[in-house]
Amino acid sequence: MGLRQAVAGAVGGVLADQWKDFYTVPNGLPSTAALFAAAPRGTNAGRGSNTSASNHIISNGSKIVVPEGYGLLLLQDGAVTAFVAEPGGYIWESDDINSQSIFAGDGLVSSLIRQSWERFKFGGQPGSQQAAFFVSLKELPDNRFGTQSEIYWDDGFLGTQVGAVTRGSYTLKIVDPILFVKNFVPARYLQPGQVFDFTDLDNAAASQLFNEVVGSLAPAFSLYTNDPGKGNRISKLQQDSLGFAQSLSSAVEQGYQWESDRGLAIVKTAIVSIEYDTNTRELLKTVQRADALAGARGNSNLQASVAQGIQSAGESGGAAGLVGVGMASGMFGAGSLQQPVAPAAAAADDTVTQLKKAKELLDLGLITQDDYDKLKAKALGL
Repeated sequence: MGLRQAVAGAVGGVLADQWKDFYTVPNGLPSTAALFAAAPRGTNAGRGSNTSASNHIISNGSKIVVPEGYGLLLLQDGAVTAFVAEPGGYIWESDDINSQSIFAGDGLVSSLIRQSWERFKFGGQPGSQQAAFFVSLKELPDNRFGTQSEIYWDDGFLGTQVGAVTRGSYTLKIVDPILFVKNFVPARYLQPGQVFDFTDLDNAAASQLFNEVVGSLAPAFSLYTNDPGKGNRISKLQQDSLGFAQSLSSAVEQGYQWESDRGLAIVKTAIVSIEYDTNTRELLKTVQRADALAGARGNSNLQASVAQGIQSAGESGGAAGLVGVGMASGMFGAGSLQQPVAPAAAAADDTVTQLKKAKELLDLGLITQDDYDKLKAKALGL
């Protein structure tokens, strides 16, 4: 009984596998699907009869259609044999005895009798495994990251360690499909009907990537804020998605060798929020105040302070007012106005110093000749 069943299974399987097959992308795939088996179309719109062929055998002459944005990876007995990156229709050709087909012109004897004998030795099953897998070459979105507590990094702009809680998302790209399949994809996904999805919560390999990204966030922030080419500004992180993606990709490559070992790369990022710790928020307020006094706005503040100092000098007796002008100039760093600020009593006694400061103000055009003459007369006691 067992012998007859084996023979019947062998012959029936061989006859079914003679049909040329048509393979393409399966229906209902999520946009984040990264790897999945090519789906045979035994029937289409009610037509077709190839419904009992083996799952792991592709007949010679079968056609596989590769859509835009996908690559085709071929496996024979678990080993990668070929990869196609260009879209189009391709014809399957194999020297394996199980792929021989009378419809492909391989002959009646070699296609039927030899296959039946080979399968008889394996209990009616084919003695080989052939598979075709599609690999997405597109950007794979919606890969999220987030930290539950503050992470800390050395900030090049602030010149100290800063901390924050952050969350966001990134897009992945498979840049080397062969490395990706050989070194990273678990064997369970190299089966018909399985879909490798980076966003699948039950995908342990994808969860590992999430943990590695979170572990790389602090080095990525440090790389970004210490890169002079990016302006060293912490405030630019949420605006520069490509720039931060490069820093994050570099950080995961340094720490976990995503591209060189797994064929993966981070392409873009979107930081949804950064919540800085208390010390960092206070530091940022100080920086904002300094920024408000920089450039043209700072010069306006300087001129207003000098004018106020001159007015005070005219009202209160010159020397003390001039000292105030000198102090205002030193605080705002106005070029030649910067002078060491002496104690008020010493400055009042030093007539030469007073006259020099008055002359500098005259040369800078901050006071008129008449103002200078009045200040000179006051300083000399005339």
